[in-house]
Amino acid sequence: MQERVGKNNGDFKLIKFRTMFTGAYKQGGLTVGTHDSRITNVGQFLRKYKIDEVPQLINVIKGEMSLVGPRPELRKYVELYSEKQKEVLSVRPGITDLASLEYIDENELLGASADPERTYIENIMPAKLELNRVFIANQRPGNYFRIIGHTLKKIFR
Repeated sequence: MQERVGKNNGDFKLIKFRTMFTGAYKQGGLTVGTHDSRITNVGQFLRKYKIDEVPQLINVIKGEMSLVGPRPELRKYVELYSEKQKEVLSVRPGITDLASLEYIDENELLGASADPERTYIENIMPAKLELNRVFIANQRPGNYFRIIGHTLKKIFR
């Protein structure tokens, strides 16, 4: 379980399968590259097919998350949001979203960066938040199901 920020800026416990060795976050918070040495062999498989996200269905059942919505973020990054960016906290976070589809290769982008934390904060996070704001402004059942469909295609491709 990981502490994440959800709707109305409230904290909740995100449920995931463990894919990293115990204590891996002491070596850094962001996962960088597809072969991050902190990820176990089983973890590589779980992440490749997004199986590590399946336990979040429990968060959906509990009403803490939705299938589609902005991915829940760590508190340390939410504290960096502008007032405009905080709009993403007005909806339940989701298992998938437009930003997850657009940045499906995020780990590779971070792995290629000389300063992954800075790249995430200055480039990736703002772009993902803007995509989430677009989704929030256009919440329609068709968009919801389109995102689910695209997510399934990307996973099984």
